[in-house]
Amino acid sequence: MEEEKSVMKVSDRDGTKVAVLESSKMLDELDISEIGAKLTEVIQGGGDKGLVIDFRNVSNMSSSALGMLITIHKRMREISGELRLCNINDNIKEVFDITRLNEILIIDESVEDSLANIKK
Repeated sequence: MEEEKSVMKVSDRDGTKVAVLESSKMLDELDISEIGAKLTEVIQGGGDKGLVIDFRNVSNMSSSALGMLITIHKRMREISGELRLCNINDNIKEVFDITRLNEILIIDESVEDSLANIKK
């Protein structure tokens, strides 16, 4: 029996959801779609106005992943919530800079920084 791989792990840290992306490459459309669906469930679950997405394991990502992040950012704004990203490597940071998404999405160095700076 094949074990199902996890694309993301979500935990609660002092009233803020922290989603750790598990795949090193966010290139597969099915994985990106699954991550987007799970993050949407987290947002719709209510209660938490903060969401931190931890990229510590991610080394590459596709434009579809960028689109998914924009959608999640929009959903968080709709509930007056705050989305923060952290632990993004230099290659992915460069993509955020080139696409100017760094002007829309908040990027922190670490989960601790995101949790300290998120509006409660």
